[in-house]
Amino acid sequence: MTATELDRPSHHDRAAFDEADLDLDLRWWAAANLLTAAQIYLMDNPLLHEPLRPAHIKPRLLGHWGTSPGLTLVHTQLNRLIRRTGHEVLVVTGPGHGGAALLACSWLDGHYSEVHPEVTPDLAGLRRLVRQFSTPGGVGSHAGVHVPGSIHEGGELGYALLHAAGAAFDDPDLLTVCVVGDGEAETGPLAGSWRLPAFLDPARDGAVLPVLHLNGYKISGPTVLGRTSDADVCDYLASQGWAPVVVSGDDPRRVMRELHDAFADAYAAIVDLQQRARAGEDVRPARWPAVVLRTPKGWTGPRVVDDVRVEGSWRAHQIPLTGVRENSAHLAQLQSWLRSYRPDQAFDHDGRLVPELAALSPTGDLRISASTRAGGPRYRVRPLPVPDLARYAVDVPAPGTQHQESTRPLGRLLRDLVTATTRPDGGGDFRLFSPDETTSNRLGDVLQVTDRCTQLPVHPDDVHLGPQGRVMEVLSEHTCEGWLEGYTLTGRHGLFATYEAFAMVAASMVVQHAKWLQQAAVEPGRSATPSLNVLLTSTCWRNDHNGFSHQGPGLIDTVAPLAPEVTRIWFPPDANTALVVAEECLRSRGRVNLVVVDKQEHLQYLDLARARDLVTAGADVWDWDGTEEPARWRIHPPDVVLAAAGDVPTLEVLAAAQLLRQHVPHLRIRVVAVVDLLALLPPGDHPAALDTERFADLFGTDTPVVFAFHGHPRIVHPLLHGRPDPDRFHVRGFTEHGSTTTPFDMVVLNRMSRYHLVLDVLRRSRRAPEGADRLIRLCHQQLDRHREHVLTELDDLPEIRSWVWDPAPLLEEHA
Repeated sequence: MTATELDRPSHHDRAAFDEADLDLDLRWWAAANLLTAAQIYLMDNPLLHEPLRPAHIKPRLLGHWGTSPGLTLVHTQLNRLIRRTGHEVLVVTGPGHGGAALLACSWLDGHYSEVHPEVTPDLAGLRRLVRQFSTPGGVGSHAGVHVPGSIHEGGELGYALLHAAGAAFDDPDLLTVCVVGDGEAETGPLAGSWRLPAFLDPARDGAVLPVLHLNGYKISGPTVLGRTSDADVCDYLASQGWAPVVVSGDDPRRVMRELHDAFADAYAAIVDLQQRARAGEDVRPARWPAVVLRTPKGWTGPRVVDDVRVEGSWRAHQIPLTGVRENSAHLAQLQSWLRSYRPDQAFDHDGRLVPELAALSPTGDLRISASTRAGGPRYRVRPLPVPDLARYAVDVPAPGTQHQESTRPLGRLLRDLVTATTRPDGGGDFRLFSPDETTSNRLGDVLQVTDRCTQLPVHPDDVHLGPQGRVMEVLSEHTCEGWLEGYTLTGRHGLFATYEAFAMVAASMVVQHAKWLQQAAVEPGRSATPSLNVLLTSTCWRNDHNGFSHQGPGLIDTVAPLAPEVTRIWFPPDANTALVVAEECLRSRGRVNLVVVDKQEHLQYLDLARARDLVTAGADVWDWDGTEEPARWRIHPPDVVLAAAGDVPTLEVLAAAQLLRQHVPHLRIRVVAVVDLLALLPPGDHPAALDTERFADLFGTDTPVVFAFHGHPRIVHPLLHGRPDPDRFHVRGFTEHGSTTTPFDMVVLNRMSRYHLVLDVLRRSRRAPEGADRLIRLCHQQLDRHREHVLTELDDLPEIRSWVWDPAPLLEEHA
């Protein structure tokens, strides 16, 4: 059933929620709260079949009670909405500390026992459920990968509404309900997330229903919105494009009924918006419903502990009763609290949920924890139809002789990929996310077939701007990253392209996503999702026009130490290699792919076939620019290996190799291109690691290696630990020097220029070849010339600007 086929709920439907229904929902809610608290406190006796004893209490109490009753309340009423409408609902839980609440709901609806058969839907299963929570060998306390139906971990606050939006894009049949905690609402990313109505299209997208849960407190103090009046909160949300309603109070019967009515009205408004938009009516900008839910912190828990108020205060945030093993009064109070949920009315003697409460959960895939969008039983990822790369490949008649903007062919590929994945209704399986930099990053050809997305008014002088655009541009790296995460976790594909330096804004998001993928790979019931693909361009070496603030390769440092089974860092040296890397990344599953390639014009080196070979190998010898004799290298190994990872380092390595060929041709030089950085790791440390023999084929076992690297040099050395004699690797890279200056001055200031590399080679070589002294003097002279020229002419030396690879200088007798 699609959203367009659903009937609008009527006032009769809303009124059909009678007292008997309310009583049942309150009992289900009580059962969920009981299991939530039991997970936090108990390792046995979950239904209190006997009086609580200290032996039933966990030695370490970990978890967060304060937000949980609100989460179970929302879950209770969403169950009823789903059963009434037959509409699949994906729930994104921002207060991620409430993992126990979601696990309780998943066990109650039966899906948890399907995913984990050992946690049976009876008393034995309940014992396992409570014992495993926040214990060694068990499950964590957040709403993470181990919680069926979750696509949002929540441990790092601020991204829930972004993930909910990403899930809704291009999924017209989905309703995503996002619970936003009032602590989370204080973060910058969440504040920016409220602008979603400017991008969410009711004609082709699903809906997002935010539930702003205001329980008033963080871990040790009040929240901003918790202390803000309902009127001001609603005015703020309305200014962002929402139509909020408030449900508030501490009377469970009244709040439960009001939340039921709020969800019914919100659903009616959503279906009305979507039906009108899909019938061709212009409803932009749509004003989507939102719910402000204001309930006490730690609701239904202990009101007062040791004569101090707990419920409705910050003291309820984590563990309301802390001394239950040692303090008999606390133990008695815990027993009284748990018994207040009347377990005998919710469970039979065997620990099974009684039939009338079990019937309140939806069935099959409609259960919230069984969502097909969140890795449920029917989770599917449609293969991405990546076009034939030969249509976009750059002609390379000879290596290093012609220039090309290396990301522009990628833009043409993305253009055709958008066309191939776009449905007649404007939806699809691929989107490009970028903070206002699509054209700047030379990906603008994609705008030939789609627009930048907006649901706001379009002016006559706007270009490439429209409601069905598949390019998502907003000046927030957090927003772009979060949207893409939600989009890929629910089965679609995308690319986040950004300036290299400002990708660091979202660095912690990348870390959290990698952790999610790492755990998802071993979690039952989880399928491999499309990879998170991040394109870093406008890089540190070519942002000389913007200055020091725009020069920062730090995201490479952040990703390199993460779980090797889910991370890859790519440095394509030219356009064709960038195309092959993009194809590999877009087709991959369950990875974080970091692709670093500059948008400016660079020399091109490899035709498409050799680019494929390089990407497949991860690193390879470029035998056309060294001076060794490849057929005899085992007898006469190279004196020095020159290696490069990155487009600018490759240019400088080749220029250094040419100087060495000209001036010391009898020095045996090998040039190695590294495109897959983590291939340098020892075997067993990464799936892409070069095996021992292949590593020795490239770098030898005792040969000095001068390595020009795109990023911070210190990130390479740990990767080589465990390889033969890692101290023989001497890495040059970005050392945080340079500002608004010329391209070549950047490499000089960071001591990675061709002249510095030559000096390193001659210093490290195991023998001093004839002509070395002259070449050393030449390098110093050229560096002096450069310094004088750049300060007087404000540009690089002519021979630097016009340099191309010339194989001729190799002496005839050595050729």
